[in-house]
Amino acid sequence: MKLVSYKFNNKPGAYRIGCMIDGRVADLQEGLRALLQSNHDYGRLRVLENLLPADPNDFFSMGEFTLNQARKAYEYISVHTDEMKLYDRQEVNLGTPISQPSKIICVGKNYADHAAEMKSDIPEIPVLFAKFPNALIGPEDAIEKAKVTNKLDYEVELAVVIGKEASQITKAEALDYVAGYTIGNDTSARDLQKRTPQWLQGKTHDRSTPIGPWVVTADDIRDPHNLSIRSFVNGEKRQDSNTNKLIFDIPFLLEFISDFITLEPGDIIMTGTPNGVGVAMDPPQFLKAGDVVTLEIDQIGKMENEVVDQD
Repeated sequence: MKLVSYKFNNKPGAYRIGCMIDGRVADLQEGLRALLQSNHDYGRLRVLENLLPADPNDFFSMGEFTLNQARKAYEYISVHTDEMKLYDRQEVNLGTPISQPSKIICVGKNYADHAAEMKSDIPEIPVLFAKFPNALIGPEDAIEKAKVTNKLDYEVELAVVIGKEASQITKAEALDYVAGYTIGNDTSARDLQKRTPQWLQGKTHDRSTPIGPWVVTADDIRDPHNLSIRSFVNGEKRQDSNTNKLIFDIPFLLEFISDFITLEPGDIIMTGTPNGVGVAMDPPQFLKAGDVVTLEIDQIGKMENEVVDQD
C-alpha cells in the first residue's frame, strides 16, 4: 500500500491521508466510511476520525492501529473502485507524507564508497545527526537554496518511517516496528556543514529536504536491504547503488538508536547515501537554481524536485 498526503490543486484546505490505486489517489478515511456504511456499523461511524484520522500527521502518530484501519479501507476501495471517488494525479498535489515528525534522525557515512569519496574512515559506530521539520517539503515542491550557501549538495537516501513506539528493541524484532519506507533527499550545504565538527547547520535549512512521493508500507517491501537506489541531476546519473551496501543495516540502526532514544510512530530515520555526491566530483558540482534533482528507489518510486533560490 502506498500512503500519500494529498489535497486538491488550487483549492484551500488541509492535506488528507490517501492511498494510490492504479495510479490514482483515493481518500482512506472515505474508504473506511464506505466500508462501515456497507456493514451498517453506525457506532464506529460516529467515531470515524478516531479510527482513521484524515490528517496525515495524526494518522502516522497513531501508529499500528490506524495502519490496520487503512488496510481495511484500502481493500474495500480496491474492490469497489466503481463506487469510490479516485482522483487523477493532475487533480491533486502530493505533500510531505509526514510534515511534523517528532524526530528526523539521519545516518552519515553509511555506505563504504561514500565514506571513501569523502576521504573518511569507515565508521565503527553509526554517525547520527538530526534534521527538523522546518526542512521538510513535499515530493512536488521546490528545493530552496538558502542565500547563506554556495555549495548545496544532493543525497538520495532510503527513509524508514517508524510504526510503533520502540525503546531498547533488538535487531531480531526491529523490522516489526517499521510502518514503511520512502525516499528522502538529505540536501547538504557543504560549506556550512564543515565549518564546525557538528554538521547540523549544513543539514536542516528551511524547505530544503523533499520526502516522498509516498510511504510504501512494510508489508509490500519484504527486503529493504536489496533495493537499487539512484540519483540524477538534470538527467545525468550521479549515484547508482543498492541498499545491500549499507554498513549498518536497518535492524542494527533501530536497535542502536532505540537504546538511548525512544522512537515514536511517525519518526523518520534517513539511512545514509551512497557515493556520487556533488562535492566529491572533480571539479565539484553543486546545485543551482533551475537544476532538477530526480531520485529513484526500486519498489518505492521516483521523486523529482526543481531547485530555486530562496526568496
